[in-house]
Amino acid sequence: MHIAVIGTGYVGLVSGTCFSEFGHDVICIDMDEEKIARLNAGEIPIFEPGLQAMVEKNRRSGYLRFDTDMKGAVDGADAIFIAVGTPSRRGDGQADLSYVYAAAKEIAPLLRGYTAVVTKSTVPVGTGREVARIIREANPNADFDIVSNPEFLREGAAIEDFMHPDRIIVGTLATRAQKVMADIYRPLSLIQTPLLFTSLESAELTKYAGNAFLATKITFINEIADLCEKVGANVHDVARGIGLDRRIGAKFLHPGPGFGGSCFPKDTRALFETSVTAGAPLRIVDTVIDINEKRKQEMAARVIAACGGSVAGKTIAILGLTFKPNTDDMRESPSLAIIPSLINAGARIRAYDPEGMPEARKLLPDIELCESSYATVETADALVVITEWNEFRALDLARVKALMRAPVIVDLRNVYDPHDMARHGFNYTSIGRPHEFSCPPQKAT
Repeated sequence: MHIAVIGTGYVGLVSGTCFSEFGHDVICIDMDEEKIARLNAGEIPIFEPGLQAMVEKNRRSGYLRFDTDMKGAVDGADAIFIAVGTPSRRGDGQADLSYVYAAAKEIAPLLRGYTAVVTKSTVPVGTGREVARIIREANPNADFDIVSNPEFLREGAAIEDFMHPDRIIVGTLATRAQKVMADIYRPLSLIQTPLLFTSLESAELTKYAGNAFLATKITFINEIADLCEKVGANVHDVARGIGLDRRIGAKFLHPGPGFGGSCFPKDTRALFETSVTAGAPLRIVDTVIDINEKRKQEMAARVIAACGGSVAGKTIAILGLTFKPNTDDMRESPSLAIIPSLINAGARIRAYDPEGMPEARKLLPDIELCESSYATVETADALVVITEWNEFRALDLARVKALMRAPVIVDLRNVYDPHDMARHGFNYTSIGRPHEFSCPPQKAT
């Protein structure tokens, strides 16, 4: 099938590439000429494991192309996927749909023959109906159906999620559109992936509801972690105990400094604003948003407390800047709240991240970026782990202690074992675990 994907951001690039892996003829369109030139030169603008190789393979085979020519891409397409950004709108938290509507206006006069117009972008309920209105107004003779096909991709595992998904949600009751979408996803029928057809509105809401539920699980276990610290319980034991209940499940029950990224923060805000507009405010979601924002600030307070109540004039080493490992995405990362708070408290920040350094140079200009974990901790008064990259898990702790000015570690991801920390003489703070293994501060030797 011939597929046009509008937008070469995270969702568009991953989706288009994976569709080409299915054997479809795919052309990805973007108005950014420099970006398209880079893609055609083999440069991938995002870090996503496995994506570079898959793009190159399908470019060579001819299944995947990149261009700025909208007319050439849309002409004769069986399906057009709109995969442009929907960032939070400043001031009210609603999703900014201007890019979606602009794409609809641009493709409307170019439609020829029957076409399924698919919103792959995360959009609030009602967006698909508005896209249909825009197209019909611009081209009354267009033969098309609107489909909602939300993505459920985890950054760092997007290829696996697309090729082996839990389910495919397709929002359309139109028979022709259902057939087009079934044909597009036919390769996944071989692994018996559920293909769920719903109404347009149900599909749009499913994406937001799913992300809000996962964000709620994260927030819940973070609050349970705080309670564990007060009563002497271990949050990992509690999480495992409730996670073994099949009604609850073990995923998204790992405590930390709060959720970030391109999805959960903006999607929870957009869902809440939609619920208020509809007259059915989701108070749980509103509370989740509030708790998560406050938690990021509270993490800075934990660091200050671990440093004896003040970080003024002290050097704090930060390991991990992206919102999660295996991505270069720093959007809404806890580091963007924690680090400025520490700087405002008088700290000097040195930091390292395996993939986030280019973005950090733009977003955190007042910190010193180092070339490795060990270079970062040198002469530091405290080490703070914000992102749980695998390479941080196996550090030579004796070497770390010898390099630091004071053996203070604040582990916001519970990467390390408290017993190991005690054995190496660290004053160790983690999330939701007993602190009986912590040692009093002492100067490194």
